Amino acid sequence: MIPASFEYHAARSVDDALQLLAKYGDGAKLLAGGHSLIPALKLRLQSVEHLIDLGKIAGLDSVKESGGKIAIGALATHHAVESSEVVRKKCPLLAECASTIGDVQVRNRGTIGGSLSHADPAADYPAAILALGAEIEATSAKGQRMIAADDFFVDMMTTALEPGEIVTAVRVPLQAAGTGGAYLKVVQPASGFAIVGVAALVTLDGQGKCSRVRIGVTGAAVKAFRAVDAEKELTGKPADDASIAKAAALATNGVDTSGDIFASPEYRAHLTRVYTRRALQSAVARAKNAA
Repeated sequence: MIPASFEYHAARSVDDALQLLAKYGDGAKLLAGGHSLIPALKLRLQSVEHLIDLGKIAGLDSVKESGGKIAIGALATHHAVESSEVVRKKCPLLAECASTIGDVQVRNRGTIGGSLSHADPAADYPAAILALGAEIEATSAKGQRMIAADDFFVDMMTTALEPGEIVTAVRVPLQAAGTGGAYLKVVQPASGFAIVGVAALVTLDGQGKCSRVRIGVTGAAVKAFRAVDAEKELTGKPADDASIAKAAALATNGVDTSGDIFASPEYRAHLTRVYTRRALQSAVARAKNAA
């Protein structure tokens, strides 16, 4: 199908994009990589009067270490995140997550800012940024504010972004010493989305106990979430299979898992617990090697 007619605007700067967004209001949509918006427009599942292309804004695709964190521009592609030396060395969980997104074409075009803003409940990044305790930089005419990953995902394809705000960067803490991370998912083979995806980050102390545990889950519910009960259960416990299994059994506590043609709610809950256990085991093994 062919999209309904719209007016195209190529923003030359963030300020330019903000002005266009303010001018056209609800009739405008932002275009980053376009892997979600363009198909929706072509199928006429969405319509837009004014399409504001962010792709020509210089500097929004950078990936660099800054202030003890990795600052990733919103227009950095999945491939750029996956292949960045600083990400691979200092936040390998995020690089691993990026490497699983879609296929080569998607990773070469899709962007981290676009993916997070779209907030698809089966997207990969949300699990990783929740586990990592990342922050999302939102820019508006009023200035910039940082939104904690824990507060960013509100509901199905709904974020904490306010009208007139644009995601301009993601800031990810550097992985601490003695820390290991892993992202594992059950792949929907046609799209590459996660039927269930789990990101686990574990820090071990000198006695081999889990001093810090964070678990992000995607694909299992209407939005990505942290498996808080599982985190609490494993924190302070030995990093052994018995402790991990006990914690993983709590991964879906208080969560209404989703059902569709790929998995029933019950099966998704089962997969979440299984993949939480596997991700934790892999994260612990990597933490031991990093100690």
